[in-house]
Amino acid sequence: MKLCVAGGGKMAEALVGGLLATGWAQADEIGIIEVVAERRSYLAETFPGVALAESCQVACASTVFDVSDVLVAVKPQHVAQVASELGAGGANRALSIAAGVRIEALLDGFGRDARVIRAMPNTPALVGQGAAAIAGSATAEKADLGWATEILSAVGMVTVVDEGELDAVTGLSGSGPAYVFLLAEAMIAAGVEQGLSAQVADALGRQTVLGAAMLLAGSSDSPAQLRSNVTSPGGTTAAAIAAMQALKFEEIVAEGIAAAVARSMELGG
Repeated sequence: MKLCVAGGGKMAEALVGGLLATGWAQADEIGIIEVVAERRSYLAETFPGVALAESCQVACASTVFDVSDVLVAVKPQHVAQVASELGAGGANRALSIAAGVRIEALLDGFGRDARVIRAMPNTPALVGQGAAAIAGSATAEKADLGWATEILSAVGMVTVVDEGELDAVTGLSGSGPAYVFLLAEAMIAAGVEQGLSAQVADALGRQTVLGAAMLLAGSSDSPAQLRSNVTSPGGTTAAAIAAMQALKFEEIVAEGIAAAVARSMELGG
């Protein structure tokens, strides 16, 4: 077994699917620990051949599971117990995607000599377009960071940062999809206000956000240059941008991200 996944939620499902699709592992090389019976049944149907266990204790006692390398994908409030149980069962390398759980807390559970990598992914990983940042413990070596990068790369891009930067990552990319959804929501509502049907406004809003994102991702131009390319002096786009900037659009975004960063620091203790 190459990877034991603690938690079988949506993000874990996306990662397992990505790892299988890219050939990083075969089905019989992955095990998932999931306490909810209905969810285990779903995962068994979705990933035939993947081993399933209902608890960490069962996984540690199983001859099928190998808990040496663990992906921690449980809710933050359950991390301490999971890390302690898997650490006692022999886990010595762990990648955690639990929001707000610091490396120090992970080491408390897995053991002070464990190689621990903390990650901040985001929900576009569910469609293979995630953005994640990782930070390793002092015990983690370059190969361990490479291992974590391989796993998360199955569902998007990965960058390495210092743990102290992960709160900023949370504010920018971790919470970032919600900002884009809010923008899309506002654009669609504005379209309706200007006389479009809800159906037409929704279709145009969704496709505009998708197209702009693809253009941004595929271009070497800066966002500012791309904006300039579609903003003719004195035109309709220029009028819209001027109105938004008069309402301090950039400051609103900056203050929102700062609030998310502050909350991330508060939750992390």
